[in-house]
Amino acid sequence: MMRKTSVILLSAATGAALTLFVTQPRAVFMGSSARAATADTYRQLNLFGDVFERVRSDYVEKPDDTKLIESAISGMLTGLDPHSSYMDAKSFRDMQVQTRGEFGGLGIEVTMEDGLIKVVSPIDDTPASRAGIMANDIITNLDDEAVQGLTLNQAVEKMRGPVNTKIRLKIIRKGQDNPLDITLVRDNIRVRSVRARVEQDDIAYIRITTFNEQTTEGLKREVANLSNQIGDKLKGYIIDLRNNPGGLLEEAVTVSDSFLERGEIVSTRGRNAEETQRRSAHAGDLTKGKPVIVLVNGGSASASEIVAGALQDHKRATIVGTRSFGKGSVQTIIPLGSGNGALRLTTARYYTPSGKSIQAKGIVPDIEVLQDVPDELKARTDTKGEASLRGHLKNDGDEKTGSQSYVPPDAKDDKALKLGADLLHGIKNSASAAPTPGDNKAAADKPKAAN
Repeated sequence: MMRKTSVILLSAATGAALTLFVTQPRAVFMGSSARAATADTYRQLNLFGDVFERVRSDYVEKPDDTKLIESAISGMLTGLDPHSSYMDAKSFRDMQVQTRGEFGGLGIEVTMEDGLIKVVSPIDDTPASRAGIMANDIITNLDDEAVQGLTLNQAVEKMRGPVNTKIRLKIIRKGQDNPLDITLVRDNIRVRSVRARVEQDDIAYIRITTFNEQTTEGLKREVANLSNQIGDKLKGYIIDLRNNPGGLLEEAVTVSDSFLERGEIVSTRGRNAEETQRRSAHAGDLTKGKPVIVLVNGGSASASEIVAGALQDHKRATIVGTRSFGKGSVQTIIPLGSGNGALRLTTARYYTPSGKSIQAKGIVPDIEVLQDVPDELKARTDTKGEASLRGHLKNDGDEKTGSQSYVPPDAKDDKALKLGADLLHGIKNSASAAPTPGDNKAAADKPKAAN
């Protein structure tokens, strides 16, 4: 079997971690059944060639050959499962930017409003914040080109670019009579995948929004900052993975490892038994054994579920919230050569330390907490989950669909967050309670089930 340079990802959307396989080609000897199968495959390829030529010659308008081939490849992959797909060159570049978590740009979070670009907020210590760009500023022009008529993605792409290059923005600001012309020099921008704050004076709250190449370092930085801020009165950590769609497999492993002293974190099992891989924790708990609460909901998928599953199986954390999305598969990004994009191909299922597949089932929280949802939002706050996706990989047993994914915008209304804080303060609101530091060692020493 010829192996190839490939990229491993684990996400409900996109993500990647580089893995290199180099092996020598080997001679293949086929029996009669294999020869028959090969002959049938060639007949099907001939059929594809016949259809392709007929479309090229007889379609009502002259088709674009490249688009025809890309559409055929895309159809072949999307017919496999919901997460296999073809990425053209631009989509492949965008995916790489997203998973790196850094790019040449201005440092502005933006949205589209009435055909113009509205600033949501500037990111601290970036060209945008240093130039005084403010939330609610309206960007009307990028250099000499009007924003009107561009999509949000097109505008964002124009604002990104090589570090140390300039771009001129025309901005309308409420209270200013005339538009502002601001010239910015692009810098290296790091996406903040980890945000944190002190909760109730003695709890470290850490929100992880995605698993990109910056996530583990961001987690380490915030744990150190919060530990210093809170000091000896620190009761424990709340790790918020709600509505986190996933990302890099490697980052899910290292984030899990940050809370564990030993034991398996996750195993990935492909089509062939020899492809099974097991990832284990290394000594050194970043939180020094402090209790941990993990918040999940219907929007917590893939890499998020690896972290929640590992900490739950090792009894290192209490999982609070609603059942997670249920994406238990691993995708490999396979580049197709310069300018040809890449394949995103499902190559394995992953299993939690206890040998459990969460595919189409999700992580069931130790304590379920349903939020109070405003009436006008009730129809839009449930995530159907992996089991509802057409063509999803099947799992043995009862598959699960539908789980609440609403997170109140105001922390005082967040019932899951409040319960997590109560548990860390020793207020027993359920038969399940926050783990003690000793639970981690006891769970790590237990034998693990294997499938």
